[in-house]
Amino acid sequence: MDLDILMNLLINNWHIILLFFVIAILYSSVGFGGGSSYLAILALTGIAFTQIRAISLLCNIVVVGLNVFYFQRQKIYDWKKVIPMIAFSIPLAFVGGFIQISEYFFFILLGCTLLIAAITMWFSKKIISSHIATSVFTFSKNTSYAGVIGFISGMVGIGGGIFLAPLLHIRQWDSPKRIAATASLFILLNSISGILGQSFNPNFYINWNLTILLLVTVFIGGFIGSRIGNQYLSPIQLKKSTAVLIAYVSIRILVKHLL
Repeated sequence: MDLDILMNLLINNWHIILLFFVIAILYSSVGFGGGSSYLAILALTGIAFTQIRAISLLCNIVVVGLNVFYFQRQKIYDWKKVIPMIAFSIPLAFVGGFIQISEYFFFILLGCTLLIAAITMWFSKKIISSHIATSVFTFSKNTSYAGVIGFISGMVGIGGGIFLAPLLHIRQWDSPKRIAATASLFILLNSISGILGQSFNPNFYINWNLTILLLVTVFIGGFIGSRIGNQYLSPIQLKKSTAVLIAYVSIRILVKHLL
């Protein structure tokens, strides 16, 4: 990248870069990618909606990829339970990413998705369990829930962990650490599948100069966050403050495009 281009990007987008850096640290510390917050920030910029989804998914891949690596090294994954969870979500995330949607429909869907995510995050304190699983999903529930989340994830540009993790906690699917690990893998695979689906769309386009800068930013932030874990940060405080931000952005988006 040319030095002049880099400096212009830094000067014109320093606030976005800083926010992405902070989000990557906070979200990776609790096993998420931050896709919902990346979308919330990008939705308030002048970036084309066709690029917003792709940038968010690519940032997800970079951030949670580090988490998945660390979780796998610790041998946390119970693959007999994880594989059914992702079996249907991956192809449906691809389909969701591939489908061409209008700008109006995208922002309405984004606003609704972010609002649901904000509500989920706000009330998640009540559904986090500290116990090992007492019940499990059936195969049909695994595939149906994960498939729907995967489809929406690919279409909107999130990894889906923001919806999957609370659902698994409600069902006491497994220990909190294994749920965090599963959510990270779910986000990673759905994001990869979603971006691949988008790449086959004729309207697919990315400003790689800005995107690469943001990817480097979230890589550094994700590396820091995945190392410190939740030793210094409160997941509940993170979720509460982020929920307010996402709710504000979602309401702004819906008001702008519905009124």
